[in-house]
Amino acid sequence: MTVGILGLGLIGGSFARAFALAGHTVYAAEKDESMLSFSMLAGAVHGKLEEATIQKCDLILLAIYPDGSASWLESNAAYISKDALVMDCCGIKEEICRRCFPLAETYGFTFVGGHPMAGSQFSGFKYSRADLFDGAPMVLVPRDFDDMQLLDRVKTALAPCHFGFFSVCTAQEHDRLIAFTSQMPHILSNAYIKSPTAQKHKGFSAGSYKDLTRVAWLNAKMWAELCMNNRENMLFELDTYIESLKAYHKALQEEDLQTLTSLLEEGKLRKEEVDG
Repeated sequence: MTVGILGLGLIGGSFARAFALAGHTVYAAEKDESMLSFSMLAGAVHGKLEEATIQKCDLILLAIYPDGSASWLESNAAYISKDALVMDCCGIKEEICRRCFPLAETYGFTFVGGHPMAGSQFSGFKYSRADLFDGAPMVLVPRDFDDMQLLDRVKTALAPCHFGFFSVCTAQEHDRLIAFTSQMPHILSNAYIKSPTAQKHKGFSAGSYKDLTRVAWLNAKMWAELCMNNRENMLFELDTYIESLKAYHKALQEEDLQTLTSLLEEGKLRKEEVDG
């Protein structure tokens, strides 16, 4: 295949490395010219993704922020082959699918929303790797859920990345779930580390602290945009969490050991229920 990639951060760079390693030709668009040059020296990219090379692409992956991905597609849709498959790799789906599905219909190419459920607290091409997606889930948001031929086409196109399994949902369902499973943990971790006690944690912290604070180390601009674009779902999750915290706070304030024990037991049972 000839693969075009917009953005060479952790996700885009890892896609580039995976496809190049499998012997495919990779073109990339990246605003940081030095990063683009480095990716070429690393053998992950073979040239620039621009008007002439866009037309050659069998697969195009949009791996920058949602608004930037949709805007790029709006500007370049006319150059894309009608035989091409275009996928975004953004963390939210409603807005980008709303803008990109009509473009695909107008210009004749195929667009599928996508979200690779893999990553790291580190960002940038230097942290990318060809095996980032090995065994990872991939969420797909197609326009037509009954098009099994399209789903097979997507799986075949992404075979060099070695995803573990694929799931299919609507853009709305994706954004509701991702608010809870991805965006909320980043906000909670980020808020938790702001305690003044954090300055003195060394020597007193182990696995619990490390697990809870890992994703506090984040790309602030990216996560702010993702959360803002998923505002209503995030507000629901935050309101739910704040109400739960109030119950723990009240039990401690009133020295109510029985209630606090019950709250902790409820949380343990819920964990067993959803993950056991």
